[in-house]
Amino acid sequence: MKALKIIAILSSFFIISLSAVYGQQALDPEPAKQARNHASGSEDSAGKDRSPWLFLPLFSGAPKLGTSLGAMGGYLHRFDDVSPTSTFGVMGTYSNTESLTVAAFSRMYFDQDNQRFLFGAMHGEVNNEYADYLGTGYEVKTTDNIYAIFARYIYRIKNRWFVGPQVLSTNYIISGNDYFSQQFLERIGLTGFSSNGIGIVVERDTRDNQNSPDSGSWVNFNNVAFREGLGGDYTFDAYSFTAKKFFQHGKGNVLASRIVGRWTRGAPPGGYSTVGLRGYTMGQYLAPHSTLIEIEERYIIKNRWGGTVFVGVASLYGDDLEPFDKGNLYPSVGAGITYMLKVEEKMIARAEIAIGKNENYGVYLKFGYEF
Repeated sequence: MKALKIIAILSSFFIISLSAVYGQQALDPEPAKQARNHASGSEDSAGKDRSPWLFLPLFSGAPKLGTSLGAMGGYLHRFDDVSPTSTFGVMGTYSNTESLTVAAFSRMYFDQDNQRFLFGAMHGEVNNEYADYLGTGYEVKTTDNIYAIFARYIYRIKNRWFVGPQVLSTNYIISGNDYFSQQFLERIGLTGFSSNGIGIVVERDTRDNQNSPDSGSWVNFNNVAFREGLGGDYTFDAYSFTAKKFFQHGKGNVLASRIVGRWTRGAPPGGYSTVGLRGYTMGQYLAPHSTLIEIEERYIIKNRWGGTVFVGVASLYGDDLEPFDKGNLYPSVGAGITYMLKVEEKMIARAEIAIGKNENYGVYLKFGYEF
C-alpha cells in the first residue's frame, strides 16, 4: 500500500504537496485578484512573485522514519489566460535512517481549462523501525524499495464535471532488516509485489483556487483495476472517494473539511489501505478498507503569514476489523504556521506538528496545504 499511497500523494500532495501543485484562479478573475491582494496586503507585493521558478527546502520528522531533509524545485507556466497555472518539478529527500526518495511531477491545465493532466514518477528506499507493527506488538525493522509511475487525464464534459482515465504502475518490495523481521513479514504475507492498473476518474471541481481554496468543493471518485494480465503479480480492485469543502469566514479565514474513503476487493496485504492522516507513517497500520474525516481552520495572522489548527480521525476495517471499534480508530490533532510563497498563485509553505495515538507524531515543513 505504500506504493499506492505515495503515488496518491504524488497526485494530491507532491503534485500538490508536493501538493500543491498547483493552480491559479481560473473562472472568475476579478474575485481572484481581490483575494490575492487581500492575502498579500498590497497589490505591489504580488508583483514580486512573478518569477516562474519555485524552490523550497523540505523537512519531516517521525518516530518511524527518523529525520528527513530535502528540497523541491518547480517551474510554473500558464498555457492560456483561462487555465490555472501548470507546474513541473522535481524533489528529493534523505533521512538519518538512510532513506532516500526522488520524484518528478507535473500538473497541467490547458485548452481553456477543459483538459487537465497529472503525472508523477518516483523511486524510494525507505527504512522503517516499528515498535508495534500493524498493531501486533512486535518490533519490526523493514526496508521498502518502491518504483512508481502515475498518470491521470481528465476532460471537462459539462460545467464543473471532468471525466477521464488513469494508469498506475508500481514495483514495491518490502524486506526485513533482521532475521526476525524478515520471517515475520513472510509469515503475514507482506513482502511487496509488482502491480499495474488502469481506472476511471469522475471529478467535480467548484473551488475558486486549486492551491489555497477560499470557497467551493472538490469531489472525486476513481478506481484502479490491477490485473495480472497487465503484467502485475495480483488481480484486485481499489476504489477511492474524496469530498472536500471550503468555507470562508471572518477576514480571509477558511474552514476546510474532507472525507476520504478507500476500499479494496481481493487485495493482498501489500495493497491494503492505510491511515492517511498527519502524525502517522504510511503503511504502519493496514486493513482492506479505510475512511477518514478531517477539519482544518486556516487563519490569517498578518500579511503573508497564517496558521493552521486541525483535527481528524481515521478508521481501518475489513476482514475481522469493525469500522467503529475503538482499537481501529486513529485520531490526529495538530497545528502549524504558513507563509505565502507565491501570492499570484496562492502557493504556501507550511510548518506543522501532528500527534496521533500510540506515541505517533510528525513534524513537517512542506509545500501547499495538506488538502
